[in-house]
Amino acid sequence: MTKLYAFLSVLAFVFGGSDAVFTDACLNCICEVESNCNANIGCIMDAGSLSCGPFQIKEPYWIDCGQPGSDWQTCANNMACAEQCVRAYMNRYGTYCTGGVQPVCEDYARIHNGGPQGCTCTCTDGYWDRVRACCGGQSGCD
Repeated sequence: MTKLYAFLSVLAFVFGGSDAVFTDACLNCICEVESNCNANIGCIMDAGSLSCGPFQIKEPYWIDCGQPGSDWQTCANNMACAEQCVRAYMNRYGTYCTGGVQPVCEDYARIHNGGPQGCTCTCTDGYWDRVRACCGGQSGCD
């Protein structure tokens, strides 16, 4: 599985992925906003479909992140697999959303909430406000 993830990461980079650093601080604040980083939250109905795990990952997000783990719900509910999925998703869509500009935590948070073009949608402004409040000036989380 590790070889497959490495291969998918290389493909994502070659075909428009981002080499920008998606910091642990930013990742942790997204997790806090989504579920208070509750690894036992399970799946919750949200906007007409299930969102699962500490990052509240929906099935299409899991597909776009390369389908790590054995299946969507198992991966989304496993912290290590869910983190791997979120990082792969950000690698895939970071510079895609920003038009080639190096993404920052705001871009990543808004992509997580709003999908591949989330960083361009005002619909994700409120989500970023919550992530930014969690960040509180931490390095790599601005």
